Amino acid sequence: MAQFTEEEKILRRVGQRFNKGVVKYRLIDDGDKILVGLSGGKDSLALLELLAKRSRILKPKFTVVAAHVSMTNIPYQSDLEYLKQYAEELGVPFVHYETSFDLTTDTRKSPCFLCSWNRRKALFTVAKEQGCNKIALGHHMDDILETLLMNITFQGAFSTMPPRLEMRKFDMTIIRPMCLVHESDLIDMARIRNYRKQIKNCPYETQSNRSDMKEVLKTLEKLNPEARYSLWGSMTNVQKDLLPE
Repeated sequence: MAQFTEEEKILRRVGQRFNKGVVKYRLIDDGDKILVGLSGGKDSLALLELLAKRSRILKPKFTVVAAHVSMTNIPYQSDLEYLKQYAEELGVPFVHYETSFDLTTDTRKSPCFLCSWNRRKALFTVAKEQGCNKIALGHHMDDILETLLMNITFQGAFSTMPPRLEMRKFDMTIIRPMCLVHESDLIDMARIRNYRKQIKNCPYETQSNRSDMKEVLKTLEKLNPEARYSLWGSMTNVQKDLLPE
């Protein structure tokens, strides 16, 4: 029996969970052209590597394009040369797109929401220009569960970011191929691959509730080591007859 190092075990686990998510939620179809939102963080770097490698498998046949969106009014410094070189070494074309947003357009929304939404709109624009039919985002299982907890706590809604979402308004499908991958494994993968960190100086970062929800998820896992799987399973096990009408 083959013996694997700890690093090999981590990379195999990430790959297996990635492939399981792609197959289980039918995220990739033959002939797809997928735009990857390459922010430069560990999640998007891992996503691009995993998709680029899978694109070399014969079936289903698909292609990948990487896009980095710069928000000109946010002091977030990106190493564009590194991102471009990283993508091209994987055999993936790289696109850089600049945009901005106006805080006064909707004072009811947080700056983080407005920035995220405008980045997303920019990705739709680039995807159309590149002839892509899908946009792949680097959200992992922890992101999806944290969003579920945030929506329950702050929005009073049982919802989250699904692995596959068809945006009919934009004629585009958003996919999250790392939906079953754990963030802890991605942190280890970033260390193994020696991903270069981007310089991040966002003035609104402390206004986000997501870091608090990370702690909530960790607390739940201390109470029950299987808590993440129970939370995930609850999204497809809604017992309506035991809920208020």
